[in-house]
Amino acid sequence: MSVESSCWIGIDTGGTFTDVVLADRASGSYWFRKVPSNPKYPAEAILRGLDEILVEAGIGGERVDFVGLGTTLATNAVLEGKTGRVVMLTTLGFIDILELARQRRPHLYNLEIGKPRLPVKREDRIAVSERLDQSGAVVTPLDEAALSEALGTLPNEFDTFAICFLHSYRNPAHERQAREIIRRRYPAALVCLSSDVSPEFREYERFATTTVNASLLAIMDSYLERFGDGVRQRRVTKLPYVIQSNGGLVSPATLRQVPINTFFSGPAGGVVGAVNVARACGVSDIITMDIGGTSTDVCLVRDGKPASANQRDIGGLPVRTASLDLHTIGAGGGSIAWVDAGGLPKVGPESAGAHPGPACYGRGGLRATLTDANMVLGRLNPVALLNGRMLVDAAAAGASIVRDVGGSLGVDVERAAAGILQIATIGITGAVRVISVERGEDPRDCALFAFGGGGPLHAAEVAEAMEMREVIVPPHPGLMSAIGLLAADIRSDFGLTCLTDATPAGWEAVEVALAELDRRAAIWVTNEGLDPALLESHRVLELRYLGQSSELSLPLNEDVNTLATLIAAFHAEHQRRYGYAMPRRTVEIVTARLTARVARPAPHPEATPEAARQAPGSRRVWFAATGFVETPIYQRDAIPSASRITGPAVIEQMDTTTIVPPGWTVTVDRMANLLLSREAS
Repeated sequence: MSVESSCWIGIDTGGTFTDVVLADRASGSYWFRKVPSNPKYPAEAILRGLDEILVEAGIGGERVDFVGLGTTLATNAVLEGKTGRVVMLTTLGFIDILELARQRRPHLYNLEIGKPRLPVKREDRIAVSERLDQSGAVVTPLDEAALSEALGTLPNEFDTFAICFLHSYRNPAHERQAREIIRRRYPAALVCLSSDVSPEFREYERFATTTVNASLLAIMDSYLERFGDGVRQRRVTKLPYVIQSNGGLVSPATLRQVPINTFFSGPAGGVVGAVNVARACGVSDIITMDIGGTSTDVCLVRDGKPASANQRDIGGLPVRTASLDLHTIGAGGGSIAWVDAGGLPKVGPESAGAHPGPACYGRGGLRATLTDANMVLGRLNPVALLNGRMLVDAAAAGASIVRDVGGSLGVDVERAAAGILQIATIGITGAVRVISVERGEDPRDCALFAFGGGGPLHAAEVAEAMEMREVIVPPHPGLMSAIGLLAADIRSDFGLTCLTDATPAGWEAVEVALAELDRRAAIWVTNEGLDPALLESHRVLELRYLGQSSELSLPLNEDVNTLATLIAAFHAEHQRRYGYAMPRRTVEIVTARLTARVARPAPHPEATPEAARQAPGSRRVWFAATGFVETPIYQRDAIPSASRITGPAVIEQMDTTTIVPPGWTVTVDRMANLLLSREAS
């Protein structure tokens, strides 16, 4: 098949909608579909969307040589407690590690915060007589007979095994030995080793990561199998891929072993797509803001590279997985507005969800939401959304706000709605501050990249609150996560604990660890069926001063590739980050990491027809600076490129609404992006 005659498909499945985009690389034509998700049978909506997009584009599956999937299944399963039953094997004396945790309170002044739901019950844990020391040397051999006897007492119904032995990151022999004993008794069992999932020190984090991963194995295995089989049944012969939390693609076969790598799958696709669009606009520093029905996700991107993290909190548990450093808050279009016992108005984190949804949707929802506030303030079309396909009830929106907020506060409906909007803006602005100002980054150097159904609706106010002067709104904001799948590379991340002093002998140990990471990356490339000649490797070392409890990451490159240059770079980075260095203190090399990447060709930009200018309509719209004012209402597909519109203005399209407040202007570039800019004050 010719590259230019092929088609690519990206599918992002969320709790409410499954978004599908198909790109014909020959013509530059794109097709877009939104189908309702099916939480009970999540693969069903994916395959239905795939069928519909193929019919709409008029092509067969044989013309498709790429299918990428973003999924929220693992995240929802953990947060809702709908995971599999896990049997945990751990070193004698360490059976309560998950309860003991780090003995830190997540909120200093909240005495009533609940403990996280653990992925394995205490009665499903087996204490095993075995012990390694911190170097990996055997102190107590594994008691095979006792383990075999304990396995005979297990309940009849369980899904997976998680094997978590002390210091197995140094020596996996006992974990592998235990796996063989399990397989002799349970040949078909799914088994998860901590030395495979997270070969790094700190036993609590390693045990938590491994047990969470094990709890997802059976669920994701079945889901990915149905996805792969369904793609093949539609005559798509190329291997499908799934996007991971790190923004890279991987095959379903690989992902079945580490389903924790999909926790931020959907949002990561949106960030990858945003970086690709911003690069085409000549912008390398952005803050992405994805506002959906339930949450807002933000991420800082510097020099075209999203911020990353190697550990995230999932359902109150630390899970080690390479991911984009996304920060999420419970603020979206469906976030419920309410008044607390002290008379303070709040927005979220509880959401009205898809069913019944906001009051204005007319699906039985009665509680006031952020969407209802936007409706009352004229910011949303008071007749219908989704290009007229979804009728709305503006009166119901007003009634819900009066009942839930206005009546309690003694204010009219418009003032109550304005307050809801301002509270939401403060919350979203706070999320942007977390990933920028609180980490020593100046957001005023960045453009705000707004997407999701609610991103463009709130972008200008958030940017103004953060003193940012530019906002980018892509052509299809509500489908950005699916579009981003088309721009993602194939990628995997590997880590290995070194925990050695930065001395010549320690450097030799680091080189051994890096060689092992190269070996694992080579195996991954072979298993993925990729060309080894296309592999790009990026190495990072994590270092700290002796006695510290956290590390700094330093890339190994042309300038930093020896022990002396590494130590000098660490002192300099510590000085830059914290304002001081301790050059006489011993430096430890804690962890070696490697990112393996195989780049894919960039997707062709969408061929957008030239729009014919149409006269705008108008309606009363509320803005913070002016109150209600008669405002031009534009249809986005009727704004020609190179157009310039001065606010106030509202720009409507199928999947979102863009607000242009007074003092802002918007232009349309050659790729149909809306570029909002704020006038200098």
